[in-house]
Amino acid sequence: MRIRSCHLPAAWRRLRPHGRRLLSTAPLVHLAPRVREALRNGEPVVALESTIISHGMPYPQNVETAREVEQIVAAHGSTAATVALIDGRIHVGLSDHELLRLGRGDEPVVKTSRRDMAAVLSQRLLGATTVAGTMLAAHLAGIAVFATGGIGGVHRGAETTMDVSADLTELGRTPVAVVCAG
Repeated sequence: MRIRSCHLPAAWRRLRPHGRRLLSTAPLVHLAPRVREALRNGEPVVALESTIISHGMPYPQNVETAREVEQIVAAHGSTAATVALIDGRIHVGLSDHELLRLGRGDEPVVKTSRRDMAAVLSQRLLGATTVAGTMLAAHLAGIAVFATGGIGGVHRGAETTMDVSADLTELGRTPVAVVCAG
């Protein structure tokens, strides 16, 4: 697969093909060992967003739900890869400690779409990825499938506010299959 460098930041241009998947050598992308191994072995991996953990549900239900979704993915023969921005890196596949950091509310968490990624990474903030942010991270990691509960759309009054979710643009831009419940 050939990546056109004009579409990716300089640090992300150091992606190299590994079979049909891309395994990142970029310093900005951290693959959890289980995700790296699954990709290396050609096993199915499903990306999951993290905004639902930090912004969508109260603690502790948010962390319990995230763990349950990961278990459901695993029960169906895939490796779950929840995505978040942590300490200046895109983490693809989170540890229990990282899930708790997102969910407890002890520290501020930035709701992170594609447009926010550079700022969150450069400031080493804790960022929970939206659909658009997760799609980009999944693509960079070589993950072909992303599952989510819902995608954003065109909001009421968009003809005057131009309030259109970045998810719609990302669906047309990033080659990741999105499985969505609503």
